[in-house]
Amino acid sequence: MPAPDLPPALTPHDDELQFSAIRAQGAGGQNVNKVSNAVHLRFDIAASHLPEPVKARLLALGDQRISGDGVVVIKAQAHRSLPMNQAEAVERLHALIAQAAHVPKARRATKPTRGSQQRRVAGKVLRGQTKALRGKVGHGD
Repeated sequence: MPAPDLPPALTPHDDELQFSAIRAQGAGGQNVNKVSNAVHLRFDIAASHLPEPVKARLLALGDQRISGDGVVVIKAQAHRSLPMNQAEAVERLHALIAQAAHVPKARRATKPTRGSQQRRVAGKVLRGQTKALRGKVGHGD
């Protein structure tokens, strides 16, 4: 999935990103045991330069990658090279910030039209009549 193009105000600065190389999990033969190619990306939301509304929405996302103290931790280990894993982690961070930057449209309450109310009630009456016919058939006592 390509990283969304973020405006400069929403793009995290390089000094705000902390990378740490770790050993990857799973299959990979001896390469997994010898080389630390997986990466943990840490991004402190509160200390970043992001606008305050974006920070608030980012903290309110409830994403499991965001710790209780407001640090985003992303683990990338899909590739065998460290730079590719770093690039993937940054892409995922950009996608998370883009998700938080989207301002949801305010919902306005509306009233149903008179015609739609009448159609709804007519449908309910018809359904009730259909159910009323399901009773036991009486014998001419």
